[in-house]
Amino acid sequence: MRVFVVAGEPSGDRLGGALMEGLRSLQPDVQFDGVGGPLMQAQGLNSRFPMSELSVMGLVEVLPKFFHLKRRIAETAQAVLDMQPDVLITIDSPDFSLRVAKLVKAQSNIRTVHYVAPSVWAWRPGRADKMAKVIDHVLALLPFEPPYMERAGMECDFVGHPVASEPIATEDDIAAFRNAYDLGNAPILLTLPGSRRGEVDRLAPVFGQALDLYLRDHLDTRIVVPAVAHMVETVQAHLENWPGNPVVVDPRNLPADEATAQKRAAFAAADLALAASGTVSLELAAQATPMVIAYRLSWLTQKMAERMVKLDTVTLVNLVSETRTVPECLLDECQPNKIAEALGQVAATPDLQQQAMAETMQRLGRGGEAPGLRAARAVLERMAG
Repeated sequence: MRVFVVAGEPSGDRLGGALMEGLRSLQPDVQFDGVGGPLMQAQGLNSRFPMSELSVMGLVEVLPKFFHLKRRIAETAQAVLDMQPDVLITIDSPDFSLRVAKLVKAQSNIRTVHYVAPSVWAWRPGRADKMAKVIDHVLALLPFEPPYMERAGMECDFVGHPVASEPIATEDDIAAFRNAYDLGNAPILLTLPGSRRGEVDRLAPVFGQALDLYLRDHLDTRIVVPAVAHMVETVQAHLENWPGNPVVVDPRNLPADEATAQKRAAFAAADLALAASGTVSLELAAQATPMVIAYRLSWLTQKMAERMVKLDTVTLVNLVSETRTVPECLLDECQPNKIAEALGQVAATPDLQQQAMAETMQRLGRGGEAPGLRAARAVLERMAG
């Protein structure tokens, strides 16, 4: 069996790695080609180019890289056509992934699977109908998504989210992490300004100012910043202006599994987290770490988003648990004083989020079959008809 798989950012790499592991366990002779990051490469993928080239978010942010991305889309689609795989699996990054699928479908009958349903329940519901023209099968992370995809004419399976099956850091793991970074017993505020350069450049200055305000009333708190490998230097440059002598968790010289374990320990060790919007809220929930979510976009992208977004929350923990327990400071509300105030409120009542985080993990499949294996099984069963 031959599979061409494409991911464009760290969260997609995580999904891809788990899916590839599942496929290999069910179909040992599987061969992979495509684009991915370290976790997918650990499963045998020789990425055709660095996945970080695709880690761009926002309508305005894409423009400077438009022609380069367009070339990569064409190159990737041609590689799929040359390989003639049994299935093309694209993972999230819809602006890139669905354009590749469109080119492939225009010249072949290769089966297409897209992993991560577009958030049509949140904004731009017409995307599902457009997607159905080039995608045969969708693997959904959230339990309420399949009806939206099926209504548009695609097959769809809820497979859960891999974060729900990840190990929970032990007390020994936490103690080793604290010791490694000389954190003692100090309260830890985990700070995560994003995994893309544009996010970090927009959010890090605001986060730094918010931390300065927060630390005035929490003098013994240590700031810990786990960084993805390709963003370490960018993060470090921003941290020169941050208060509190922040600690950067740098994964660059560690094997993928050790880097993942260290990040997990950092999340579990934290008493509180300030994070950009995205999958990271689920990673925090998996380790039962209370959080504040803050996010802003470039001006033009933000104005367009304000007109299209239909929900009163963007945080996955809030959505999956059907609560609103995780505070958000979004768009115009992403201001240092508002973020610091929200951090103070969560620090004073950290247990308020625990039930919502536990409910989120249960609904995403904790305790059941690993989502990567469920996703692999869904791909193979749908292919078999």
